[in-house]
Amino acid sequence: FYAPYRRLANDDPSAVRARRAITEGIGPAFARLASFLREEYIPMCRESVGISAGVDGVAAYDAAILNHTTLPLSAEQVHALGLSEVARIRAEMMTVIERTDWARKDELAGDERLAAFLEYLRTDPRFYYTDPDDLVRGYRDISKRIDAELPRLFKTLPRLSYGVREIPLFAAKTSPTAYYYKGSLKAGIPAWFMANTYRLDQRPKYEMIALTLHEAVPGHHLQSALHEEMESVHPIRTMVWLTAYGEGWALYAERLGLEVGDGDNGFYSDPYDDFGRLTYEMWRACRLVVDTGIHAKKWTRRQAIDYMLANTGLSEYNIDREVDRYIAWPGQATAYKMGELKIRELRAAAERELGSRFDVREFHEAILGGGPLPLPALEERVRRWLRTAAGRG
Repeated sequence: FYAPYRRLANDDPSAVRARRAITEGIGPAFARLASFLREEYIPMCRESVGISAGVDGVAAYDAAILNHTTLPLSAEQVHALGLSEVARIRAEMMTVIERTDWARKDELAGDERLAAFLEYLRTDPRFYYTDPDDLVRGYRDISKRIDAELPRLFKTLPRLSYGVREIPLFAAKTSPTAYYYKGSLKAGIPAWFMANTYRLDQRPKYEMIALTLHEAVPGHHLQSALHEEMESVHPIRTMVWLTAYGEGWALYAERLGLEVGDGDNGFYSDPYDDFGRLTYEMWRACRLVVDTGIHAKKWTRRQAIDYMLANTGLSEYNIDREVDRYIAWPGQATAYKMGELKIRELRAAAERELGSRFDVREFHEAILGGGPLPLPALEERVRRWLRTAAGRG
């Protein structure tokens, strides 16, 4: 607390007042708080970690799911959907492993093969940078390559620019692998894709393309900047945030890397990058299983960690922090996959109905052009666009 005053002389009036306030007020107050937490609060806490163990039971968790996903789904429905998605993505992972140069891919099969491959990804030095600057440069290179492909997917692009920078070291230890820092064209502030260079041995290269598509373009930057630049709408429409819409779009954006870029699988022409995409999709599918497991099925923290270790390519360091987040924020983590599945459902319906007339740029205009919306409202907006595109009114 006193650090800001150390550059001042000891008899400086500000320094004297600060010492007195800290010694007589702030210090003792924190000591009393520590004593309360240690002696009264923590001993009275329950051992279970799920919200349904609280006074409102499973109803509290169902309300959290509705709040975050904007969909009237029960915990059982979300859990079952998660198990289905995990099985589907797992099958795709097995196919991608066949395309890699992993030396042991022909020795093992089934669960044993996947577990060994995930361990290989977590431990082989080839998948990790050793210099923080190389990691940041890698993200900048990916970002610029994606920028060039955006006109193939979108009619409207934002005017606001974005850059890539390192998360400050003081914050990196407790920060995620990367995040998007919103800018403002009106205020003259650029947006930033923030990359974490702490513990480089936990930041695999094979995640970088999917993460850039999610956090930068065409994920959060495209969505957020376009929404701020909307005109002829109430200002609140440019500022609201809905997790299922925003994170659902960003997760959907990861998959757009398959549609543009070089090679048979677009930006994921390297099978390890493609597996990285699937690990991110699996991560969000596992959230449906783990979040509901914790909050509705009495799973322990260890059960949740073990499930994610067995099914994702995330490091245990990241998984520990992920699971603690799910415990502290019931229902929020389910919104990503639910939003993505709704957008993919709407696109599949449009492709079926319009056939050769389907234009992905027009579809994306319908998704992004109205700003953040609850998923039922987004569906109605897209259905209206589809009726017009199909000549039905």
